[in-house]
Amino acid sequence: MAALETPHPTAVPALTRRALYLDVADQLREQIFSRRLEPGSWIDEMKLAAELGISRTPLREALKVLAVEGLVTMKVRRGAFVAEMSRDDVAQVYHLLGLLESDAAAQVAVRADEAQRAELRALHDRLERQARQRDAFFATNEAFHLALLQIAGNRWAQQMVLDLRKVMKLNRHHSLFKQGRLAESLAEHRALMQAIDDRDAARAAALMQAHFRGGLEAAA
Repeated sequence: MAALETPHPTAVPALTRRALYLDVADQLREQIFSRRLEPGSWIDEMKLAAELGISRTPLREALKVLAVEGLVTMKVRRGAFVAEMSRDDVAQVYHLLGLLESDAAAQVAVRADEAQRAELRALHDRLERQARQRDAFFATNEAFHLALLQIAGNRWAQQMVLDLRKVMKLNRHHSLFKQGRLAESLAEHRALMQAIDDRDAARAAALMQAHFRGGLEAAA
């Protein structure tokens, strides 16, 4: 019997590098979130491709990714535009976030172990220290909410919330911009942490719902 041939090393599929269009999507997403690309603005593909030093092919693939995320709108014969949030859009997103995150808060109140509760307390303590540092507060606030979802353990809810929070960054009137809202948000977080520490699922869920209602009123 003939000996089996040993595959040539080049026959083994090599690990591929991350696709260029994904890196381009990351850069465009950051430009949208930082308002270098304003909501409603037309995206000049030729200019962007030149700035990024790439062809229009990976740029167009990146725009498709952002369109799926809801950050870009593709219009026939007109090109790509940064998406805009209407008042109805904002209300609908807040409603969904309230449903998903109130359920997560209830799960965490019942199921979280001490290490997980300590993680949330540490994030909350950081929020308390950042009450006068708006940008830092924004980042920690989001980290707190995402940590809560991770602890709750529903990966589908996590993905939905991540997508919704990306779209919310298009909103020109962020709820925490309103005078006094940051302090109100911190007080709501404080009450929520107490409900979680008390293992009171119903109160934690109700407080999270109220938290999003307050955010929507401030963003209106």
